[in-house]
Amino acid sequence: MEAQVPLLRREFGKAKSMTKADGSRVTAVDIAISEDIFRDLQARFPDDQYFSEELAGVSGPIPVTARFSWLLDPIDGTNNFILGIPHCAIGLALLEDGMPVHGCVYDLSRDVMLHGGPLFGLWENDSRMDRGVTGSHETLIGFHRPNDPERLPGASAILSRYKIRGLGSATLHLAYVATGLLDGSVDFNLKVWDLASAVPLCAAAGVEVRFLNGEQFPMRTFDLSMERIVYVAGRPEVASQLAALIES
Repeated sequence: MEAQVPLLRREFGKAKSMTKADGSRVTAVDIAISEDIFRDLQARFPDDQYFSEELAGVSGPIPVTARFSWLLDPIDGTNNFILGIPHCAIGLALLEDGMPVHGCVYDLSRDVMLHGGPLFGLWENDSRMDRGVTGSHETLIGFHRPNDPERLPGASAILSRYKIRGLGSATLHLAYVATGLLDGSVDFNLKVWDLASAVPLCAAAGVEVRFLNGEQFPMRTFDLSMERIVYVAGRPEVASQLAALIES
């Protein structure tokens, strides 16, 4: 992933976008990062499977059949990237039998690489992080407004209780919960590639990631048209409080 950082930084705020069929935006940089990372990985691990938000020529679900697979979001926060807002990330997850076991998140806004998993610990660049989630006198929650109007009462309950940070990058929200920059995170609009790279970081830090509309892992199929994910994350007590507010 480090090899993609110069391209990401060079095109930041300059890349032109196209609109995909689902209404989201994509740039040539998204596609180039996806192709470059997978080309390098496939040369080393030819028997693995490779899944990306920008996977070309795909129609319908793809079964996960290999023991090891890779799940990539080449730029999470594409809108930010296009506009020159630095909260965007490259997120790459290694899955074993469909379970995320190691994640790498390049945080453009802080120019750091977060990586790790339950067997490896949590790392920022070359330094191991021991603090995990620390909490503070005021609980900060990463949050994105739901697209589904039926979810608005639960969203309002979160807004009425907690201080909110909305960065425009779901990957960074969850990664920041793992590192202790945020105490929790809530999202109603995700796809699996938006958070897979940060799930192992949370596991390494003792953070609970709780899915409220169906478990996502192990991932049995990859589907670009999958339903949106609703989840909460934080220390177990914070995750329970967030889930209770959304589901009440």
